[in-house]
Amino acid sequence: MYRFAVQIVVATLLVLAMGGCSTKSEQEFEKPALYWYQKMMRSVASGNLEKADDYFTSLESEHVGSPLIPVAMQILVQAHMDEEEYLLANFYLDEYLKRYGTSRNRDFAEFMKIKASFLGLKSPERNQELIDETLQKAKRYILRYPESEFAPMVQTMEVRLEMTRYLMNENIASLYMRRDKPKAAEIYRKRNDRSWIDEKEIVPPSKGWLGWLFE
Repeated sequence: MYRFAVQIVVATLLVLAMGGCSTKSEQEFEKPALYWYQKMMRSVASGNLEKADDYFTSLESEHVGSPLIPVAMQILVQAHMDEEEYLLANFYLDEYLKRYGTSRNRDFAEFMKIKASFLGLKSPERNQELIDETLQKAKRYILRYPESEFAPMVQTMEVRLEMTRYLMNENIASLYMRRDKPKAAEIYRKRNDRSWIDEKEIVPPSKGWLGWLFE
């Protein structure tokens, strides 16, 4: 699970070994790749991810083939996830997969995409489409990478999402019944009939959806 972390540590050590601080200049362009990487790292460390994104753009624009680019992408993925900015994390993951995805790292990158989507479910009852999309990604992942070290974690997320969807369908059906709309309620109960989830094994959320989903 820490294969990418090794690359990040190596690149960070490289920054420190080559001097750490760069000379300030009024002109913020046509700088060495290491200059932009250092700037980005300092911005990440200070929590200014907007500035970090800008410095990454400069690094990418001025040094297309730099080996620091994939490492910088990995750092920004984790930084944005730490700040719960999952859309931006997914953006960098998509770019990483397009440009640097290989048979050795693709399972990790795709796992991180599923994790970002999963953690992005702030209000499951308002994100039914995202739940369905994340479930489909999880199922494909398990079929594609059954031997991956990340497969058990993806399976755990899949089960949590299936239970969440089951409870949501039941809650919607109950609401329709209270409004005297049995036909509409039946639609959602039939969806649960097709699920492999056993309702007896589900403990409904008592402190809100979010905490229950990640317990």
